[in-house]
Amino acid sequence: MGKIISIVNQKGGVGKTTTSMNLAASLAALEKKVLLVDADPQANASSGMGVDPSEIDTSIYNCIIDHVDVRESIYTTEIEGLDIIPSHIDLVGAEIEMLNVKDRERVISRILAPLKDEYDYILIDCSPSLGLITVNALTASDSVIIPVQCEYFALEGISKLLNTIKIIKSKLNPKLEIEGFLLTMYDSRLRLANQIYDEVKRHFQELVFNTVIQRNVKLSEAPSHGLPAILYDADAVGTKNHLALANEIIAKNN
Repeated sequence: MGKIISIVNQKGGVGKTTTSMNLAASLAALEKKVLLVDADPQANASSGMGVDPSEIDTSIYNCIIDHVDVRESIYTTEIEGLDIIPSHIDLVGAEIEMLNVKDRERVISRILAPLKDEYDYILIDCSPSLGLITVNALTASDSVIIPVQCEYFALEGISKLLNTIKIIKSKLNPKLEIEGFLLTMYDSRLRLANQIYDEVKRHFQELVFNTVIQRNVKLSEAPSHGLPAILYDADAVGTKNHLALANEIIAKNN
């Protein structure tokens, strides 16, 4: 039985897509069968994995709105064992189209249910909002990874996100847990980064991953080549950070 993990933070630019892509690639490199679901209308995880959203026939949008069989929207990637359900700009309007759908918070849950036995991990890259698609992702998930950028406003908005998770846990998905807080864009030379690291650690204690994702140019460059960092530069600091994170998640879930 696979584990579904959403990567969520309603704040933009904290490294959700970078984490989703590179964690998925790292888990696959460690011989896990992985499905990456791009639930962000910007479709950055799709293009970053080499899938051109304008050239695909079916995306997560078609599964949600047109009830297309989910298997028709699964594409393989260059990494063995890693598949992707891409996104599409049409997903922007999906929340309005879903308003009259019965049990609308569980649509993604129903879509992914038949795939749980086929993958070890299903990762959902969420958009920077707490809208209906993100609520769907959280309702479908077993756990949540919350990327926290080592910047001044890092903790702003986290209480709102935690409150949303609490509501979903009480009303829609009692099994939802926090997989961990992941510190991203960390630069050990900056006093502010170290202060934020200490503050997050003090607030959330054992819920914070031991692995920290350091600021790394290769991580930013890789998506423009349609590759996760592990294929772009296997020796990069960012690649090693995500492999360490994947190992930490595997160890935790065993």
